Amino acid sequence: MVLLKSFVLAGLTAVVAAKSAVLDLIPSNFDEVVLKSGKPTLVEFFAPWCGHCKTLAPIYEELAQAFEFTKDVQVAKVDADAERALGKRFGVQGFPTLKWFDGKSDKPTEYNGGRDIESLTAFITEKTGIKSKKKLAPPSSVAYLTDATFKNTIGGDKHVLVAFTAPWCGHCKSLAPTWESLAATFANEPNVVIAKVDAEAENSKATANEYGVTSYPTIKFFPKGSTTPEEYSGGRSEENFVTFLNEQAGTHRATGGGVDATAGTFAVLDEIVTKYISGTPLTNAAAEVKKAAESLKEDSQYKYAEYYIRVFDKLSKSDNFAAKELARLEGILKKGGLAPTKLDELTTKTNILRKFVEKITGKDEL
Repeated sequence: MVLLKSFVLAGLTAVVAAKSAVLDLIPSNFDEVVLKSGKPTLVEFFAPWCGHCKTLAPIYEELAQAFEFTKDVQVAKVDADAERALGKRFGVQGFPTLKWFDGKSDKPTEYNGGRDIESLTAFITEKTGIKSKKKLAPPSSVAYLTDATFKNTIGGDKHVLVAFTAPWCGHCKSLAPTWESLAATFANEPNVVIAKVDAEAENSKATANEYGVTSYPTIKFFPKGSTTPEEYSGGRSEENFVTFLNEQAGTHRATGGGVDATAGTFAVLDEIVTKYISGTPLTNAAAEVKKAAESLKEDSQYKYAEYYIRVFDKLSKSDNFAAKELARLEGILKKGGLAPTKLDELTTKTNILRKFVEKITGKDEL
């Protein structure tokens, strides 16, 4: 073991941890790998006990893997708690500190951008012109809250579902992908926030203490306009969370994204559609819908009450409008490639049109 270690150090090669694309730097190989190689290098100075460093670790590994294909840029790290001389040499005063070495100078510049994969990747690409070959995951829709931002998020015009987590917690890690998917599902809902608080981070532990969080993950729901939470004790599948939020916030989200089959529909208006199909004259039904829609003006989905009015107006000009328009919109949806907002809009309109077409079909069958 001693001979092997001596050989590695003497060769001045970067020590790479098993399955890691990040280069490990120590005093004896730093100059050779970073300063004399001529290769631009992003170096993280970290400490094993640092919470923010632990949070950054998987992101930094992903960054290294994204550029592992090229020999023209390096992603490396220094345990500056163990190798304090290196930290001191480059003016490291806190953890994690990221410094960019351009491969020409021994004077690095400090990286002060975001610590998400998108920001770090964009930084390296901007500096080197080298593009990542790894397909990046879409940006997270989870709102990460701290002591400074928590009070500004709850109690307003949004319903907020918050998961209090800890970096070391196994159940929290299991919940993480579900939480990301849930946030993506509700990303187009302006009145719903899916949030997370690192209950052990220095900048957010006070909030966790204030709300009596003693185990992880703890999930709390803050209704719109309230700073008093309700403890969530239901199941932890995305379907469970979607059902809960739809009930609490009056939304119509479908598990996995999009809206459900009831989005945009109103029972009071559907009753009038039923009466129209059953024989009520179109002009009378149209007048009833217009009058009933007046009582829905405060509803967040009022624009779809107006769509009922529009359908009746179109039917006065063509009694096949509902069936033709439904077929047209379904064709667009089938092709795919729609922006999420447009997808929601067209799906909701097909929900309404289907009320007319299904009932017409039912009448014809009789």
